[in-house]
Amino acid sequence: MDWKQIFRGMGISGSGMSAERARMEVIARNIANARATRGPDGVNPYRRQEVVFRSLLDSLGSGKVGGGVEVAGITEDPTPFDSLYLPQHPDAGPDGYVKMPNVNMAFELTDMLTAVRAYEANAAAAKAMKEMVERTITLGR
Repeated sequence: MDWKQIFRGMGISGSGMSAERARMEVIARNIANARATRGPDGVNPYRRQEVVFRSLLDSLGSGKVGGGVEVAGITEDPTPFDSLYLPQHPDAGPDGYVKMPNVNMAFELTDMLTAVRAYEANAAAAKAMKEMVERTITLGR
């Protein structure tokens, strides 16, 4: 049994779980700010954020354990803000409209479900590899 391959697989699953956890944190922040009419700059509404993943490719022949995925960064969604007519709102403009965040709750919940499923798939793969190692050790006794 090639132990490097086993540990490489566990590393790939672990990196996937870590990346999906980061994605879930960003989605949770989007949901929490879905009605925030003032973002970090204090002027514009909260702007939806997205996680960008980057593939970690193996360096063939280097002997390094690699592969998997990592968070390359968090970007802002350039989708335009929505406007609601709320003339009594403190952030309403002279026309009575309030700029609202560009967060779509249906999309965020779907994205969260996808992230949870991807996390679970990586956890199941890591568990299967762990069980394979345990069986191999048991057979060697």
